[in-house]
Amino acid sequence: MQPPLPGIQVVPDANTGASVNRLASDDRAFHDWYRFVLSFPPHLVRDYLREFGNDGQAVILDPFCGTGTTLVEAKLAGLASLGLEANPFAHFASSVKTDWSVDPDALLAAAYDIAAAVRERFAAEGINDNRLQLSAPDGLALKTLDPESARLLIKDSISPLPLHKALTLREAIEAYHDASFYKHLLLAFANTAVGSISNLRFGPEVGVDRIKTDAAVVGPWLNEIGRMVNDLRLVAGNHYPAAEAYLTDARQASAVLAPESVDAVITSPPYPNEKDYTRTTRLESVLLGLIHDAQELKTFKGTLVRSNTRGVYKGDDDDQWVAHHVEIQRIAEQIEQRRIELGKTSGFERLYSRVTRLYFGGMARHLAELRGVLRPGARLAYVVGDQASYLRVMIRTGQLLAEIAQELGYELVRIDLFRTRFATATKEQLREEVIVLRWPG
Repeated sequence: MQPPLPGIQVVPDANTGASVNRLASDDRAFHDWYRFVLSFPPHLVRDYLREFGNDGQAVILDPFCGTGTTLVEAKLAGLASLGLEANPFAHFASSVKTDWSVDPDALLAAAYDIAAAVRERFAAEGINDNRLQLSAPDGLALKTLDPESARLLIKDSISPLPLHKALTLREAIEAYHDASFYKHLLLAFANTAVGSISNLRFGPEVGVDRIKTDAAVVGPWLNEIGRMVNDLRLVAGNHYPAAEAYLTDARQASAVLAPESVDAVITSPPYPNEKDYTRTTRLESVLLGLIHDAQELKTFKGTLVRSNTRGVYKGDDDDQWVAHHVEIQRIAEQIEQRRIELGKTSGFERLYSRVTRLYFGGMARHLAELRGVLRPGARLAYVVGDQASYLRVMIRTGQLLAEIAQELGYELVRIDLFRTRFATATKEQLREEVIVLRWPG
């Protein structure tokens, strides 16, 4: 079997003294097919895989697998892995990034055929994809999204001409719907749409940057395909264990996982930080047809642990899991008192205290549910961070989740400091930590 690929450089942050993580060039394989801006680094997964010392028969679980960092690293280490992910696009990305069974040469040949067909179509429309234009050719009826889908996007996510060109490429890819590498073509398209074609920026919040009247489409997409092909050639002819991602709620693990089937957990759940994680992948989700309208978006949000007020609904009741927890109740009451003192009256601000209770209740429900799928002696690593997003009230996330886990029967091995980051709002160093647990069975 091919050995794991080399590691990551950890570079000191000159401003805070913390460590920031930059992917080394030889560690980009598979991870860079698509990556959240807030993804935790592959080297962290490797560290805990080594510490937990699982043999080749072990099964690794990431119940908040995002775009597959843990799954890719487990696969490279020769370990079978499982992922749970409620975000349809993130689940799609994880599934593709761990599918190394396709023929790279066939993938590349198909991509070149698609590129030629799209360029021919552009030429007939008066579009030169290699030379950016200030406006669409006169008389050209541009392709658009249907109104329901378009309303899901952040305003000005993508300009009209680049959208037309992207949709033209998307249609050409559809000719390969039955090919084994069809999803690889789509993931490269999604990565290109966000990184090269759109007006979006990530820092770490998603927002709109400079508006582009035009953007190259075919060339950047072929570059993404080329990276995939190179990575697939690295592992060609070698055997790697399976990695399977399930589109499901992490609070319902037993619905898809067998009892006592998991040896280790390495994950980074959402933080209570008022970030709407569904916005991060909104453009990709719409372009790939994974969500079509507001109702589908609401249904998908309902499967997430509540970490922001945009995902709180009337019937939510996860807060009952922590109704007895004195410190969580104190924090929630402090947030509400701060809101009243500051005269904050918006609908979102009124929900700050509730979403705090729902977040920790949702995580308690998840940890309780997980117990049935863990083998006795299973080790767990949860990457979490302190937050002060709700009216600058400090939330020591790691400490609180460790207490919840212990109440549910887990053993707290230790809490590792991963890094610190400076919060400009509170002028405090926020800790990002790894809670290391053991399930005694």
